[in-house]
Amino acid sequence: MAPLEPSVALTGDTARHPRAVEPVTLALTIGLSVLGALIGLHLVTTLGVSANTSVIGALIAMLVGRVSVVGLRTMRSVHRQNLAQSAISASTFAAANALLTPIAVPFVFGRPDLVWPMLLGATAGLAVDAWVLFRIFDSKFLPATAAWPPGVAAAETIIAGDRGGRRAVILACGAVVGLGGSWLGLSMSAAGVAFIGNMWALGMFGLGLLVAQYEPGLLGVSLNAQYIPHGVMIGAGVVALIQAVLLLARRRTERGDPALSEDPASEVAEAEAADPSLEPTVPEARLRRSLLIGYLLFLTGAVLVAITGGVYAQLSLPALIGWVLLAGFAALVHEIIVGLAAMHAGWFPAFAVTLIFLVVGLLVGIPAVALALLVGYCASTGPAFADMGYDFKAGWILRRMHRPYPAFELDGRRQQCISAVIGCAVAVVVVALLWRTYFAANQLPPVAKVYATTVKAGLTNPHTVSNLLLWAIPGALVQFLGGPRRQMGILLATGLLVATPNAGWLVVAALLARVLYRRIRGEAADTELSLVGAGIIAGDSIAATAQVVRR
Repeated sequence: MAPLEPSVALTGDTARHPRAVEPVTLALTIGLSVLGALIGLHLVTTLGVSANTSVIGALIAMLVGRVSVVGLRTMRSVHRQNLAQSAISASTFAAANALLTPIAVPFVFGRPDLVWPMLLGATAGLAVDAWVLFRIFDSKFLPATAAWPPGVAAAETIIAGDRGGRRAVILACGAVVGLGGSWLGLSMSAAGVAFIGNMWALGMFGLGLLVAQYEPGLLGVSLNAQYIPHGVMIGAGVVALIQAVLLLARRRTERGDPALSEDPASEVAEAEAADPSLEPTVPEARLRRSLLIGYLLFLTGAVLVAITGGVYAQLSLPALIGWVLLAGFAALVHEIIVGLAAMHAGWFPAFAVTLIFLVVGLLVGIPAVALALLVGYCASTGPAFADMGYDFKAGWILRRMHRPYPAFELDGRRQQCISAVIGCAVAVVVVALLWRTYFAANQLPPVAKVYATTVKAGLTNPHTVSNLLLWAIPGALVQFLGGPRRQMGILLATGLLVATPNAGWLVVAALLARVLYRRIRGEAADTELSLVGAGIIAGDSIAATAQVVRR
């Protein structure tokens, strides 16, 4: 992502960052949060997916800022628009992925009496998810300088609306392409992220998508039925966790880290001196401490689910302790793997990673009801974590040229977190009020049906364990060779698990166009292609949200 020109200030770039609880901003935040929650519930129960509504929130905030009534013009500030888009996207993912899907698992399983305990546990998981991301975003583990493609799309949309000019034209052209392709049934965001993210990581993502699309027809083997993609993800995930532990264990005094940077250490230090936004704002000590506290908080949430859901009555004391430890571990690992995939590809295999822990639960013999609650709790983490990463990335782009930078960036991120928490709180209220209406009409998230059916049926494939172990080897190898910066194994497994038709060809085509265009335009190509990619993602997001009207 090319830096903004420091000579051109954005609207609302004042000495102090706007507050999330200012009357006008708060009123718009709550209204957009209700809208976002309703969109999320509708899409996840009709299409089985949720949409990133950040761009929708930004556009609505821009329109509100053009109205000269009752102080609404304050919404012309790009930073207030950033707060608005943070709230609506948080509400959308929270309602659809972190709340309704988990509570649907016990309902489909035939235990509607466990919906309220599961909602309580899912709310706890959602809260810890948000807290951990706020504490560790812009660390060496989850750097703000990474791709986070939907965040780039939201920020570029806000900048284009504020500045206009050539940037707006390029973004608009990309949005038209994304909107048109999406309405034709293509997953245009796959092409958009390929213009923005790491080429090696996205190359593996595209490879995984293509293999998943064509392998069943060529060899007649169902990858998912044999749990092959899940084995690849297990291997890649284990190596990714080891790489993360090694990163956390290192105590570096220099500012540049060659293991995570494209440049040599000396060049990194020089770049950070020229642009302080390139230096992580989260020290390694805080990163380690936050992940540890996060795990302890996830354990607390698991205890809450065990008590309110009656798990303690089904298990012996040693088994109960094991259940709590596994649930906390699953929640933390789930959010980390989903976050890493989202950071590089803008897509995340939340369903598949949850399914991995479901299989683990079946293998160790966890009783059906206790396993259904564990799966629901695990499913409540990850998507909101990734979504907040997108929003923080958007805020970082909007704030990175402000001087002095560090205090403004940290204050802005704190205000974004407040807006996101408001969005999540609204989502909890909306889901609590409407879940009976949806479930009574048999409007259930499809993935919840898969979870519940799998728990009931158990493992029908006798080769499940051997397949998981066998295919974990190539996943681990690819992840090891790619290193912690590229996350190639995670992205390969993500492509295999997402398996969206024709998305692989879009990724490959975009990567080839990126290589060829850079040879023609040189370094200027990076900025232009980032704008095109951001526009495509924005157009795809608008089209996905418009499914509410079409349905």
